[in-house]
Amino acid sequence: MPAPTASTSAAHPAPDFRRHPVQFLAFGFGSGLSPKAPGTAGTLVAIPLYLLIAQWSLLHYTAVVLLAALAGVWICGAASRQLQVHDHPGIVWDEFVGFWITLWALPPDWIWVLAGFVVFRFFDIVKPWPISVLDRKVGGGFGIMIDDILAGVMACVTLHIVWRLV
Repeated sequence: MPAPTASTSAAHPAPDFRRHPVQFLAFGFGSGLSPKAPGTAGTLVAIPLYLLIAQWSLLHYTAVVLLAALAGVWICGAASRQLQVHDHPGIVWDEFVGFWITLWALPPDWIWVLAGFVVFRFFDIVKPWPISVLDRKVGGGFGIMIDDILAGVMACVTLHIVWRLV
């Protein structure tokens, strides 16, 4: 039985989850296989995981997000090397981490989850300076992760400003 495929084009080779389990993590437990907007699909899959860890203390939440970010450098780098494509669109572990950073220290209410989803996707898609520079100039697993980490930080700051004003 063939492995799941995100794409079979030369530009975006299909992952092989059975031979390379790290690709299953990099592809957000399969959410990156979405043929349309895999980053958005990955962010949607990050929501139930967020709801689980959001119940923990801020210290534990922060530790998990930091560990996920550090692990993400390796996970995304390994998957990228295996697929021989830098930042394959199906690699969405970085969206998980960026979304969790977005919601750092905010109330785990649906209004903030929805706002976080919209604001994070905005920063991740539009890539304002300096996100766009990092996205173009930094390679490897760190390069895959850093633009989404910064998008998450910018979204987090934006939401904290809104939270303080309301």
